[in-house]
Amino acid sequence: MSGYPAIAVRRWPAQGVWILLISIACVGAAHAQTGPTIVRVEEDWELTVASPDPDLDAPQVTCVISPVGNVSSVHAAFEINAQSLPVFTPGGLQLQTWQGEMALSDRRFPNGMVMATPGEVVRWTQSMQLSAGQLTFEISDGSSTTWGSFGGQGYLKSTVATSLVSLNTYDPAVSAKHSGVAYAGNRVQSLVLKRVRAFTADGEQVEDTTERVIHSRN
Repeated sequence: MSGYPAIAVRRWPAQGVWILLISIACVGAAHAQTGPTIVRVEEDWELTVASPDPDLDAPQVTCVISPVGNVSSVHAAFEINAQSLPVFTPGGLQLQTWQGEMALSDRRFPNGMVMATPGEVVRWTQSMQLSAGQLTFEISDGSSTTWGSFGGQGYLKSTVATSLVSLNTYDPAVSAKHSGVAYAGNRVQSLVLKRVRAFTADGEQVEDTTERVIHSRN
C-alpha cells in the first residue's frame, strides 16, 4: 500500500452528482450534444487540530486527489506534519505523486517544523489541471500557525505526462475515501473537505459547497 488511510464513506455512482452539476451549469446546444470538458478541479480543505504532540510528531494527516474514480492510476497525496518519501521525516508538508502504488515524485515545503500549537487550524486548496497532455497537481492558498502561508510558490507542485483528455471522471468521493488522519486521530478535532470547484475548457465554473466531514472527534 502507498501509506495513506482508507476511510469508508458513501460513494457516488459513476458520472454521478458531480457531472450532473457540471451539465446543469453548461447550457446550450453545443454542450447538450458533446457535454462539458473539465480541465481543472480545486478542493478546499480545513484541518482543525485539538492537541498536537511534537514529541510524537502527532497528528499526521494525508489528503488524496485523483483525476479518475479510483487511486489505482495517477493521483496525488498531500501529507501534513509528516513526510514519508523517500524516508520518513517528522513534521513539514509534502506533495507526492503516485501511479497506483508506485511513487513518481515528492515535493517538500522548505519549512519542516513539527506541529505544536493547540487548536491550530490549517487551510489549503489542492488542485489538478490538465493542459496539452500534462497533468499538474498543486497545493495553494495554504495557511497555518506552524508553516505560515504555503503553496503557490512551486514547492508543492508536480506535473506528469498523461493520456487523459478531460477530468470528467473526477469524483470527490474518491478524495474523501482515501483521505484522513493517518496517525493520532484523537488529537484532531476535524478534517473537512469544504467545497469543490470545477472549470471547463469553455470557461464555465461550477462550485459544490457540500461539506464532506472526513474525520470528527465528536
